Amino acid sequence: MSNLKDYAKLLTELPPPEGYEEIESYPIYGGRVFSAIKILQEGLDALYYVIEPPLNEYEEVKNDILRRLEFVLPSIHEKKDKEKAIVETFDRIVESLKLKLEDEYYYHALLYYVLRETLLYGPITPLMNDRLIEDISCNGYNKPLYIYHRNYQNIRTNITFSEDELDMFVIKLAQMSGKHISIAEPLLDASLPDGSRIQMTLAKEVTDHGSTFTIRKFRDEPVTPVDLIAWGTFSIEQMAYLWLCIENKRSLIFAGGTASGKTTSMNAVSIFIPRSSKIVTIEDTREIMLPHENWIPAVTRETGKVVDMYDLLRAALRQRPEYIIVGEVRGKEALTLFQAMSTGHTTYSTLHADSVNGVIHRLENPPINVPRAMIEALDIVSIQAQVFMGKKRVRRNLEIAEIIGVDPHTKIMRTTTVFTWDSSKDEHVMVGSSKALEELRIMRNWSRKELEQELKRREAVLKYMLDKNIRDFKEVARIIQLYQVDPDKVMELVESWDDEKRAAKAGGKVSGNAEVLQEGP
Repeated sequence: MSNLKDYAKLLTELPPPEGYEEIESYPIYGGRVFSAIKILQEGLDALYYVIEPPLNEYEEVKNDILRRLEFVLPSIHEKKDKEKAIVETFDRIVESLKLKLEDEYYYHALLYYVLRETLLYGPITPLMNDRLIEDISCNGYNKPLYIYHRNYQNIRTNITFSEDELDMFVIKLAQMSGKHISIAEPLLDASLPDGSRIQMTLAKEVTDHGSTFTIRKFRDEPVTPVDLIAWGTFSIEQMAYLWLCIENKRSLIFAGGTASGKTTSMNAVSIFIPRSSKIVTIEDTREIMLPHENWIPAVTRETGKVVDMYDLLRAALRQRPEYIIVGEVRGKEALTLFQAMSTGHTTYSTLHADSVNGVIHRLENPPINVPRAMIEALDIVSIQAQVFMGKKRVRRNLEIAEIIGVDPHTKIMRTTTVFTWDSSKDEHVMVGSSKALEELRIMRNWSRKELEQELKRREAVLKYMLDKNIRDFKEVARIIQLYQVDPDKVMELVESWDDEKRAAKAGGKVSGNAEVLQEGP
């Protein structure tokens, strides 16, 4: 048995701790490492139980290898391919120790711990490799880590840190992020090597229970518009509307509470930006991923000479971008963003607010202070939230509204709701007419029937990708960009798929996607 998947699966067969009932188990593997997870229940208490490869009689051998590695680690970290260098060094140590590993399993198990302690994330390596985990929280010394699991929500784990272990681990995470944390500066926001966002505190300087860290995990593969439709976050009609508006340079803000999926949705719909357009993105930590080549990703800097969002936004305006994407607006940079909107740049951003009125109120008041007349430059506001469907927590777009303008008599900002979410049916419903679409119709010299047909064509393309389960980021981007260049070619694909489905239905066969579409973030 030489397949790491097989080794990981073998771990799932180990019995659970006494007193616990097993609800689910699954293997975790990635690169050269493997582990397993069991979801356990004891009365009302749920536990996320991490199983790492048991070493049995090779436990002391592992410690010996790690001690020997300490002497060569500084030179290894200078190399470009660190993993390859560590594996080669590990092989030399195994050979020098004249180890006769009777089972190949032990070779991979020892290598697991070497990589875990040198290059990867120590005891939380399995958590970082589990794609169903969104957040990892450590609340202090000798306290169990908690995770947010896509299927089980907030759940306790069997991982804890002692005082010395946790302090050293937080310092290690800071170093992995290329940052520094100390008693003098005990607070740190950073990005881990895989792109995950982390907030850390050190010792008891600002947190009574000791060092803490919270990791918001980075997705290897960005979410696509097709994912958002499959998960029910948006409807096909909403996504076709956003596609047409974004392609035709309408500015948009995604608003909602913490973890409502604002940035995820903004990143997903940015795929609709025409492929040759010049884009500048501005963020505190890198989250946005685009398939475009004509793209400048900018990130703020907190050490040395501080470079904040306002500085980056001012610089961006000199780079003549067509689209500006700002991770989140919180302060004076918002005024510059709305000035950019007013001068013809298309902008996208996120904002913490739970309604359209809340968005306007936050924009108009300190610390943002955007004049009401400038808010007119914003075209669309999308409101998102985490809601409960039965016992399951899901993300839904609650409303898509458009900014109409300032009423000349009352001076109140007028808005209109285009789409809303019907919670009783879990459906997105179009409830109003769209000023943005009407302006596009006039600009493109379309009749109302032609506008309707264009929306239907885009809905058909999205439905085609949904039916065929085309969820890969690059493939979705390719189809959308091909539609922008040669829509007839894409529609031929869609129509041939529709013909195939009709033929399959007539022949009594099941067509379409048979794979279960899991709820996502």
